[in-house]
Amino acid sequence: MPVFDEKHEELEHYETMMGVPRGRLAVTMDMITDAMALVGQHGVYCQSTRWPGKPVMDIQMVMKNLTDAKELIQSVMEEIKNKS
Repeated sequence: MPVFDEKHEELEHYETMMGVPRGRLAVTMDMITDAMALVGQHGVYCQSTRWPGKPVMDIQMVMKNLTDAKELIQSVMEEIKNKS
């Protein structure tokens, strides 16, 4: 479980503030946000020839999936919060 070693401080911080499940989801959200930033930067350099000003289709698909994953995680965090 290298992610638990690599993200130890962040996990400890969020788990203390929010509890273990929500804390881990919060760290996951941060990681997805970082991935979105990296993909977004890549999209600046990989522009579509069909639609100038838009990233190529695979980058658009990756961003959509990351955005959707983030939305699902947020809904789980709210559900956990409301049940406690």
